[in-house]
Amino acid sequence: MRHCDAVTSGKPKTQDSRPKTQDVSPPDHPKAARADHEILDVIRFRWSPRAFDPTRDLGVDDLRRLFEAARWAPSSRNEQPWRFVVASRTRSSASFAALLASLNPTNQAWAAAAPVLVLAAVRLRHERDDLDNAHAWYDAGQAVAYLSLQATAMGLSTRQMQGFSPDAAAAACQVPAEFAPAVVFAVGYAGEPSSLASEKHRVAETAPRERRAIGDFVYEASWGRALS
Repeated sequence: MRHCDAVTSGKPKTQDSRPKTQDVSPPDHPKAARADHEILDVIRFRWSPRAFDPTRDLGVDDLRRLFEAARWAPSSRNEQPWRFVVASRTRSSASFAALLASLNPTNQAWAAAAPVLVLAAVRLRHERDDLDNAHAWYDAGQAVAYLSLQATAMGLSTRQMQGFSPDAAAAACQVPAEFAPAVVFAVGYAGEPSSLASEKHRVAETAPRERRAIGDFVYEASWGRALS
């Protein structure tokens, strides 16, 4: 029995009257990036909540839009080494429970309210010649990043989790041996911070985000020389 559902792209619709993007957060939202330079709003407003609205589900069309964004991420030799396995809390509750159980207890406590959990897995060898793909993890990260920005544009939120058992997730989703679990992430609509059991997590939901200054990680000509 398959425990998780793999998403396929399906046939594209000839017309989609829904808006492609929408406002995600007001400019004064505490999680909006306080950027030093002009960036896209979809980047400014992307953040990773733990609180998800358990009353709002995601339809298959919404999921396909997310994975369409991931589909167009760049990859070495156009290998596209990523695969995603989707578990819906309402449409495949057993699959959802199995993937949820692979998370550590701290993540289980809040992720149970998300409508969808996704396992991202990576093919570690090139399909065309069976050589090691040293860039597979990097490429899969780009695909997830594309998906995360698409989610933000659609008014959705994602939170990626390192705290899970790769072996348990692979077993739950019947991942083939040539693939390695990379990350599990939750997708849905952001909920109320007050719904979280952990006070630490409730505080984090509204705490401003911090990032290194550009001068701390961008160098010109040689390492340590500031970009001027």
